[in-house]
Amino acid sequence: MSSPTTSAAWTIPSHASDVKHLNKKDISLPALGDKQVLIKITAVSLNFRDVLISTRSPAYPGVHKEDLVPGSDGAGIIISAGSNSKWAGKEGTSVVLHPSTWLNGDIRNLHGDQVFGGSSVDGTLQTYRVTDDEQIIEAPKGWTGTEIAGLLTAGGTAWAAIRGSLDARLDGEVEAYKGSWTERRLEGKWVLTQGTGGVSCAAIQIASALGARVIATSSSDAKLDFAKKLGAKHVVNYKKTPSWEEEVLRITEGKGVDHVIEVGGATTIMQSVAATRPGGLISVIGILTQAESIPAAFVPAVLFGAKIVKGCTAFSRDTSAEFVKFAEANNLKPVIAKTFGFGEVVEAFQELQKQNAVGKLVVKISGK
Repeated sequence: MSSPTTSAAWTIPSHASDVKHLNKKDISLPALGDKQVLIKITAVSLNFRDVLISTRSPAYPGVHKEDLVPGSDGAGIIISAGSNSKWAGKEGTSVVLHPSTWLNGDIRNLHGDQVFGGSSVDGTLQTYRVTDDEQIIEAPKGWTGTEIAGLLTAGGTAWAAIRGSLDARLDGEVEAYKGSWTERRLEGKWVLTQGTGGVSCAAIQIASALGARVIATSSSDAKLDFAKKLGAKHVVNYKKTPSWEEEVLRITEGKGVDHVIEVGGATTIMQSVAATRPGGLISVIGILTQAESIPAAFVPAVLFGAKIVKGCTAFSRDTSAEFVKFAEANNLKPVIAKTFGFGEVVEAFQELQKQNAVGKLVVKISGK
């Protein structure tokens, strides 16, 4: 069978200001390089970044080319490999695509303009994609494309934050993972998560698998019940308990948690700091809320509590490969809120804009 020369894709026109402006068309595939593979995309998991770029929002930095293909998360099957590709002879292998050129080392190796689905780099919302060898990772065996597609951006981000709490060094590097993938290295530790979005669901699963006692917050009792099913030991409804940090301190007998996965942003950061033990870690991952200024109490709370507030942005290829192994060993399949067909991308983006899904929204393109 001859390799395809075109790919059906969703693209972003230059005038786009609404997800309704996304356009489905055929695009030309580049020639296959000697260290590249041709991937048949099976499924794509959506992230809010995709909405911002697809509406050409000033909230997401960068200049994005005309007819850019959005999407950073993707799963697929190897169709063919270049002459010097390490994947040669492995056609038919199920894989997950690492979305950036950050392969290893620390955050200084991340180039924001080289991430799938942004700037001049076409993303995954297409039927086929030519991808460099080093950005391909073998997927967990027996998982569907839909499950594989939901792994990396949400799970990889949560994994990077939690891995950093285990093995990070002050120079920004992360040492080799210690022990087996199923070892409960967080036994006796407390981890606090916020909400039930993709990152938070993954953080509950990861921390629980590592043996941590997880406290989850949400505004919905139904979502908190779901968080318990994922592994949370304690839950707090912040609508019913606005001073939720006090409830967290009560649960931890006044000690505070060891680690907060902070996705709320400016209006929750002070409560997260208050809920954290002296010397504990707050991993800032999300900016769902804004504030005009930092509260005056922030610096004293961090200073005198010797607390660590650390930004957590993306993840390297090596981190992605680690997380895939960890997820497979612990059977941590991502939470999929809803699946859409390839012809329903606009509807999927509209659903994503609501930001109320529990878990990931996935576009199924081919296969299982």
